[in-house]
Amino acid sequence: MICSCSALDYHPYDAHITGAKNLTEKNVRLIEEALEGKKEFRFAMISDTQRWFDETEMAIEAINARDDIDFVVHGGDLSDFGITDEFMWMRDLLCKFRAPHITVIGNHDCIGTGKASYETIYGAANYAFNAGDTRFICLNTNALEYDYSCPIPDFNFIENELENWDPNIKKSIFLMHVKPFDDEFNNNVARVFQAYITRFPGLQFCIYGHNHNLAVNEPFNDGVKYYGCPNIADRIYLLFTVNEEGYTYEVVKF
Repeated sequence: MICSCSALDYHPYDAHITGAKNLTEKNVRLIEEALEGKKEFRFAMISDTQRWFDETEMAIEAINARDDIDFVVHGGDLSDFGITDEFMWMRDLLCKFRAPHITVIGNHDCIGTGKASYETIYGAANYAFNAGDTRFICLNTNALEYDYSCPIPDFNFIENELENWDPNIKKSIFLMHVKPFDDEFNNNVARVFQAYITRFPGLQFCIYGHNHNLAVNEPFNDGVKYYGCPNIADRIYLLFTVNEEGYTYEVVKF
């Protein structure tokens, strides 16, 4: 047998991450500092970029061409197979955004050692941050990927957010990959989940990815809208403006 070091590669699921790490904490700090005291802000949303590197780059160029976006959110599925290199390739692309960006973990990101790679590059799968007077609660809702062996959604995290609510924060927005009543969600607790989130002050809306299609719906018929962001292959991003009067929603094609 003849072998060469140049012919060897790491295992695709080795979760050995090189380059930028802990991006959620770094970008959240930038968002909170830039928007402190603000009552109006604008953010763009993309989702499900797995495999679609060219379209993702087009989205970045389109969003970077604007000067009115405070930050960008990604609705999950940064990878397709949870492979380490996929996370690093997508990370390096998303870091081209001029504005800070944050993500949530998708079901494809949980495959193999994907959760470990995601948490190394970005951070915790459940976290929250403030954008002006609005609290974003970002959740792992991919229950099926864990065979219901973990508390997903994590009600302890959600309840802790409620118990430690800052009275200066007037509004709330939820970001997740999978919405209630979808295949990956733990639908045994879907109504419990909705009962919890509707306790949050000034709940504006929920945003999600996963379904690869543009959607606006009220799964509980209670007035709480869920906005679905399509797969990036559709060359669409969502644009939300939040202010004292409420919010506006736009679908932007690029």
